[in-house]
Amino acid sequence: MGYFKMREPRKFNHKYIFVDERKEKLDKIVEKAKRDLGMLPPEEVDYRERLRGAFVDENSHLSRRKENGSRISSRTAVAALFVCAIIFYFLIKGVWVF
Repeated sequence: MGYFKMREPRKFNHKYIFVDERKEKLDKIVEKAKRDLGMLPPEEVDYRERLRGAFVDENSHLSRRKENGSRISSRTAVAALFVCAIIFYFLIKGVWVF
């Protein structure tokens, strides 16, 4: 069955173990200064970061879900309904008499 579905090989993901954060910050400061002086072209803006979450407020169902936070899942609701039905059944049968 390998004729129809070719698996894509795993991508290489190398994470550095030793990183000099101070050097990276200094490099960013130097690069920003060069851009301000006009020695480098202006930096291109990453629009993906700006657009992330921008449409949530525009859609009413997404904004309601964001405002309400966590909701009861359907499994929890079914389990609670089942427990209530069992209690109601035992009350009608007279097993639990108060």
